[in-house]
Amino acid sequence: MLQPDAGFHPDRGSNYTSEELGRFLTGLRVRHPVGRAGVRYDNAMAESFFSAIKNEWLHRFVFTIRAKAKRQVIRSIEGFCNHRRPHPALGYRPPLGVLNESLSTRAAA
Repeated sequence: MLQPDAGFHPDRGSNYTSEELGRFLTGLRVRHPVGRAGVRYDNAMAESFFSAIKNEWLHRFVFTIRAKAKRQVIRSIEGFCNHRRPHPALGYRPPLGVLNESLSTRAAA
């Protein structure tokens, strides 16, 4: 089940930029952000994230069914990436630590 206002981050291939797909995603209430042609940073963050998950975590496993793969991706993101993996854009701190620090600062203000 898709969450309303979920985002779809494709490549710039013609199959992903078609009007037909745009209408389909709009009908599902899914955002379809596609940047300008030639802008190489459009998906850089998402590509980097998924590359890290694959290289650091998922390539260690062989999945026989999709449900197991899905559980392992969730485990990787929730158990490692958000809680323990240092992120260079966050001063080499894990995302959950930065979020908690931000919420604490707001609560104290």
